[in-house]
Amino acid sequence: MEVVVASSSVDAGIGCWDLHTGAEQLRHKSCSSPPHGLISVGGRFLASSHLSPLSSGGSVLFWSWSKPQVGVRCFPAETIKPLSANHPGTYIAGGGVSGDIYLWEVETGRLLKKWNAHYRAVTCLVFSEDDSLLISGSEDGSVRVWSLFMIFDDLRSQEATHLYEHSFTGHALRVTDVVIGYGGSNAIIVSASEDRTCKVWSLSTGALLRNIVFPAIIDAIVLDPAEHVFYAGSRDGKIFIVALHTESLVTSNDGMHIVGSFSNHSKSVTCLAYGISGNLLISGSEDGMIRVWNARTHNIVRMFKYAKGPVSNICVVRPEIDSTSHILQSSSRKQGSDLPPPLEKYANSVEDSDAKTPIVLCGAKRCAKVSYLSSHAISSHVKELQRHGSAAASELEMEKLKDDYQKSMQMVNQWKKMYENLHQFCVKELLDGGQASVSDENNK
Repeated sequence: MEVVVASSSVDAGIGCWDLHTGAEQLRHKSCSSPPHGLISVGGRFLASSHLSPLSSGGSVLFWSWSKPQVGVRCFPAETIKPLSANHPGTYIAGGGVSGDIYLWEVETGRLLKKWNAHYRAVTCLVFSEDDSLLISGSEDGSVRVWSLFMIFDDLRSQEATHLYEHSFTGHALRVTDVVIGYGGSNAIIVSASEDRTCKVWSLSTGALLRNIVFPAIIDAIVLDPAEHVFYAGSRDGKIFIVALHTESLVTSNDGMHIVGSFSNHSKSVTCLAYGISGNLLISGSEDGMIRVWNARTHNIVRMFKYAKGPVSNICVVRPEIDSTSHILQSSSRKQGSDLPPPLEKYANSVEDSDAKTPIVLCGAKRCAKVSYLSSHAISSHVKELQRHGSAAASELEMEKLKDDYQKSMQMVNQWKKMYENLHQFCVKELLDGGQASVSDENNK
């Protein structure tokens, strides 16, 4: 089942609808999340940044699929607005109003890393397809690409002049949205800004491939799965269609590469998403309506009435409802919750950090859900750590050597047993053969 999940910047809760039937699911209460502040964590639960209407502070909330109330409340060191989770749901990244980025481990809630990413508040975050990169946009107008290999490698981080892989500074005003395509290192990045432009960047070279100027500010963008076009939601209520595969390169002419538009929203389009299956485009607006479009014909398939407030976030999820599959070692588990523990406010001390590693291994007493352990990014991370000889990598290598030694000893014991059996067989055959020869001679 595909579920459309939506939230608002006012305290209107989280709405859930079945994308293909239109049936409303459970509505979660008391949530006020800014743009890019609502995510699904591996399909297992929802997380949202929450701005308190009574104070200037904020929190991060966890929501179970089966309960309308907040399951876990987290209180980071500063107000977090944008959130992002890697595809398996092992890490959560949050962007602070100070310009810092925080990276937490989901299973334990540990704050693994925190670094200064931008001069002003972080506005949007997104993980790459293979989860090795984190792309951030900011109020300072820049878009930066962060390699998690670099972030976790203390030696390289200290030697490098900067932590980011690329810093795109072409926007004149606040970045409103960022998306990344498929293709690994050859992927494209599309960014939108309040300067009324969307820019297409090359991840491999860091070059600006295309500059598209719009008649209105763009607050939301989404790539079509084939990456032939991308859709841009504007503050005049229109959804623009922009061609990606055209011969013209960088240009600043109005309307260049914009191949069409459609609209039925009476107010600003604030968020866009694409259905996991089917050629469906979902849009949310300040008019409080969520519309599902046939992306080929641009006809409305169905509409959801969110609430009195504006829609600020939309995501399409295939939720994992079966909470019995969750094996999370946490204090909240004792209370019958299937949610992980709260996110830590501060990082552990250096000694604790050296003693622990963000790589979760199955032990004799507990083993996390397999999907927590099967990320390609984690495997790549381990290889990278091994290459640079860190303490964590040495420990992992030692465990690997111990495991190889045990397997080798098992193999040696098997060969010994086979040799002993063969030796006994040969000796028996020789003895039986000798006795038979003696008896034959006596008979003669």
